[in-house]
Amino acid sequence: MRGLRWRYSWLPSQMEDALCGENGEEEEEDEKNEAASAPVPDPEDPVEPQLTEASQVLGASEIRQLSLHLPPRVTSHPWSLAFGTSRDGFSLQRLYRQMEGCSGPVLLVLRDQEGQMFGAFCSSSLRLSKGFYGTGETFLFSFSPQLKVFKWTGSNSFFVKGDWDSLMMGSGSGQFGLWLDGDLYHGRSHPCATFNNEVLARQEQFYIRELEAWVLS
Repeated sequence: MRGLRWRYSWLPSQMEDALCGENGEEEEEDEKNEAASAPVPDPEDPVEPQLTEASQVLGASEIRQLSLHLPPRVTSHPWSLAFGTSRDGFSLQRLYRQMEGCSGPVLLVLRDQEGQMFGAFCSSSLRLSKGFYGTGETFLFSFSPQLKVFKWTGSNSFFVKGDWDSLMMGSGSGQFGLWLDGDLYHGRSHPCATFNNEVLARQEQFYIRELEAWVLS
């Protein structure tokens, strides 16, 4: 009997090894549980745009929502503020000058005197032009208060036209989806065939409080 008890006794070194093995198994199990409970990022979550400076018009929520509707080719590009009325003043000609040398798409965002936020995504920079230019990537949008995006219908190609004294986006039957005057103070919005949009502001005529043009390149 005394020999049997010795055969099943643990030596101190064996006891230490056994405890270490049990602890190691427990630690591995804990690590597995922690890995299983750690939040896994959703692969469909959009990459949040990086802005070169804070927007005076859009908040973080509006920026994230708009990024979902941008063409895939620009979703990873930083947003650079090319023009802002708070910094550059209320002048369409100044906006054109600030756009010189820019080739990338432009996100035009504005807030009117009633607090409504709306604007347009243009597939190329804003510039003076003899006629309409742009591509089917162009769209209008409005937060009222939820984001509404009005994509190209394919009915015409009246995307963007820049005059010295006005900027127009979308057209049909003599009306413009978005029209801004040369002082970037007064604007109008009407339903148009290009985008089949609603009136972007609360009323067809509006007055601008803040306007920004972001280059996405």
